[in-house]
Amino acid sequence: MGKPNLIFGMHPLLEALEAGREIDKILLKRGLRSEEVSRIIALARERTIPLQIVPEERLTRLTRKQHQGVIAFISEIEYTPLETLIPMLYEAGRSPFVLLLDGLTDVRNFGAIARTAECAGVDALIIPERGSVTVTADAIKTSAGALHRLPVCRVSSIMSAVSLLQASGLKIVAASEKARDVYTETELRLPLGLVLGAEDEGVSEEVLRRADHIVRIPQVGAIGSLNVSVAAGILIYEIVRQGTAISNAK
Repeated sequence: MGKPNLIFGMHPLLEALEAGREIDKILLKRGLRSEEVSRIIALARERTIPLQIVPEERLTRLTRKQHQGVIAFISEIEYTPLETLIPMLYEAGRSPFVLLLDGLTDVRNFGAIARTAECAGVDALIIPERGSVTVTADAIKTSAGALHRLPVCRVSSIMSAVSLLQASGLKIVAASEKARDVYTETELRLPLGLVLGAEDEGVSEEVLRRADHIVRIPQVGAIGSLNVSVAAGILIYEIVRQGTAISNAK
């Protein structure tokens, strides 16, 4: 893969932000201060664009050009606001089914999950603005293009998304190998948000406490957990199976 598209320089970035261009992440040189920098920070916060303070050397390595202390990565997709997506799904007669990825950082797992989600009819993926994967060219390639078809919502935090979804009538189900309830023995009816965490940390304790149900996939081997993209596939299709069984019973 080639280098991602970059914007560098104060004025080009401000113009892009004010024009509403989709930006994945902004890097600012440590110690940089000016009215323009303050404006960039304010716009980034307003649009929930991740912003990192980094040494100048990192910026120079990325551009090999005059960057004025600021670089932005252009997003590969247009993110969808979660607060508008859910009402749109209800208005379209759908019972929402969304996937929340809590701290996932492996781009290959992200792409694989997106591919499964698109095949299964999941309505959207939700990722936090910080400490998470983003929609890169590598993620799109791994997803076999699913990330161009499936809405992706970037939120300030997974907890804020959980609160919004529950207020919108969705049940929140979190996956954890430490859970008491087995996924096949739990009612997983839509509307529903399924939360998956990173393999090293899992779903955060805060989200687990807020979830309506916590479920596990039984394991008998010595390895403590499944790959998250494999776990996602198992759980997604159990939710689809339960929904199909209910429809067929009517």
